[in-house]
Amino acid sequence: MTKIAFPGLGIDMFAINPVAVELFGLKVRWYGLIIVTGIILALLYTLYRSKREGFTTDDILDLFIYTVVSGIVGARLYYVLTSLDSFDSVWEALQIWNGGIGIYGAIIGGALAIFIVCKIKKHNFMRAFDMIAPGVMLGQIVGRWGNFCNGEAFGDITQFEFFGKTFATPNAADLPWIMEVNSYASGYQTVLAHPTFFYESLWNLIGFIIINLLYKKKRFDGQVFFMYIAWYGLGRMFIEGLRSDSLYVGPIKISQLIGLLCALVGGAVIIFMLIKNKKETKNG
Repeated sequence: MTKIAFPGLGIDMFAINPVAVELFGLKVRWYGLIIVTGIILALLYTLYRSKREGFTTDDILDLFIYTVVSGIVGARLYYVLTSLDSFDSVWEALQIWNGGIGIYGAIIGGALAIFIVCKIKKHNFMRAFDMIAPGVMLGQIVGRWGNFCNGEAFGDITQFEFFGKTFATPNAADLPWIMEVNSYASGYQTVLAHPTFFYESLWNLIGFIIINLLYKKKRFDGQVFFMYIAWYGLGRMFIEGLRSDSLYVGPIKISQLIGLLCALVGGAVIIFMLIKNKKETKNG
């Protein structure tokens, strides 16, 4: 059972059962239901954008099937490869139902599937990335609340890590939105924590709104996708500094490093392409 409170907001401790329903011995968890809801919303958003980018409903459904499967495989593979010491056998590594996925792996796996399908069907894959990327962001906005139900993906209130450097945050406990959590992730001990799952959900919501406001003004195919990459990477880089369950490469948090690379690459591509388009327009 997950127990959560927000004392600074006047919300006392309440319990959440991570299992939504049990059918014939099969436990259906809120985490899974919320993730599925996020995927469905991503599909609906993509269908909404498809006509503008020149894709039919059948095209989207084909992309959806391959992207979801490839995204799940990529998410699990990312987690396994960055946590090899946690598994004693290949079978154990395959047991995704026991938890352990990484969003960057899902993005890479899904993007690879989109690229391959578009190449086979002779579609513009950068247009596909544009119409799907905000949908992925919408899925992330919703999906992070699965972490809330599990009482996981929270942050340390005592320190902030930034590329191997640790900074004390002695006054963080006074923030009104700091939560108390008692779950498997806290060892079933009540601890104070940053609701980093909420930080990421809120960051993505802001990005989703901005990207949609600018969508019709895009200057090149792929601009929306790179905006998503840059925005998400920038936010995740800082939010990861608070997380207390991060994966590391040496002294550096892996997601922080990838977030920086995404922010730099996404921002650089956007700037380069906008300058290029401006020059071509001027010379044309």
